Amino acid sequence: MRIIVIGDGKVGNAIIENVSKEGHQVVVVDNNPNVVEDIVNKFDVMGICGNGASYDILKEAGAAHAHVVIAVTASDETNMLACIIAKKLGAKSTIARIRNYEYNKQIKMIKEDFDITMTINPEKETANEILKVVNFPEAIRVDNFAEGQVDLIELYIPENSPLIGKTLIDIHQKYQVSVLVCAVQRGEEVYIPNGTFTFKAKDKIHITAKRANIKQFLNKLGLIETKMKSVLIIGGGKITSYLGNELLKNKYEVKIIEKNYERCVELSELLPNATIINGDGTSHDVLSEEGLNDSDVVISLTGNDEENIIISMYAFKQNVKKIIAKVNKESFVGLMESIDMATIVSPKDIIASKIVSYIRAKNNSRGSNILTLYKLVNNKVEALEFIAKPKSKLLNKQLKDIKLKDKVLIAGIIRNGESIIPNGADMIQADDRVIVVTAGQYLDDLDDILV
Repeated sequence: MRIIVIGDGKVGNAIIENVSKEGHQVVVVDNNPNVVEDIVNKFDVMGICGNGASYDILKEAGAAHAHVVIAVTASDETNMLACIIAKKLGAKSTIARIRNYEYNKQIKMIKEDFDITMTINPEKETANEILKVVNFPEAIRVDNFAEGQVDLIELYIPENSPLIGKTLIDIHQKYQVSVLVCAVQRGEEVYIPNGTFTFKAKDKIHITAKRANIKQFLNKLGLIETKMKSVLIIGGGKITSYLGNELLKNKYEVKIIEKNYERCVELSELLPNATIINGDGTSHDVLSEEGLNDSDVVISLTGNDEENIIISMYAFKQNVKKIIAKVNKESFVGLMESIDMATIVSPKDIIASKIVSYIRAKNNSRGSNILTLYKLVNNKVEALEFIAKPKSKLLNKQLKDIKLKDKVLIAGIIRNGESIIPNGADMIQADDRVIVVTAGQYLDDLDDILV
């Protein structure tokens, strides 16, 4: 596919990295010549220096023949204009990053009136990811399939866990709960486990099941947390605007520490039911004075990764129940490993997954389109949701008789609104939603899982 990416900031770079690895013809447009030179040297892409909303620049980039044009500059208005012009030139699909909180209620109208195929908002999407974890505090991460009918959650195995030394077969026999462990991270290694896989302390495991079954499993393990009530957010940026609003709707007590006074005034108008503190959230004295020790959840969302990590480490030492931090640089993720139950969110990675999902679905001419795609374990694992089409080679065969590629697991089947955690005797039927987890395999069609 021919893909044009306009804007090479954090989000643009993450998108370029992901789509270039998948063999697409990528053209990058940015008005900074140094940025263009760096990206061309780093990845197998073409680069053009100029204004991405310019008719001449888009024409030079090949927008007339582009399958997808993705505009992710720092300006919402530039992104919208670039998409409008690209579509007029002949681009088949356009995607615009629109971040402004004031545009949020107008997204549907913007898409329809400007003929934009898809809009993305990294801050809003990140807020949604954080909210899912706050609502499910036992988990490090929560992803949803089939409009929420099936969850995929990440759990940490502490030193005193009854799972240590047990195999998957042992766990199924002892707990008799319909859940499936579909991936395990152990240090730098990733496993797609079989029945004899044995758990160790500090493993991070990914489980698929209905929410009720996961809760039942956690209850038997003694891991159920009491509902969180008070949330302390450090940093008052765009993510906080969206997150604070959703937390308040969900009846949480919300306190926000922001060092910019003008931004505090804006937040007090946007979130009148939240407590807004004008102060330095990196100061231990300020955090103590404003009740960090009494908070159930501490969420660090400053614009600086190092600050977010330091705040999280301090919160961990103060025995805060749930810690969430925004970290964009992959090289810093390892610094959070000492915080056992910490959740790390990366806006650029969240959006890159959505873009990759869309592009693979567009690229697939065989029919089993990807509905959902999540990248897990530092992008080493993918969890995908497909619809099984009538011509699929997988239909009406017992799973135990199907030969799958290495490191591929069928993690769930949703049929007529009912979720099935599959065993060897189950079969896939036409129109089923099928959840597949893989490490190291490129999939854009359900039949790609076959040897």
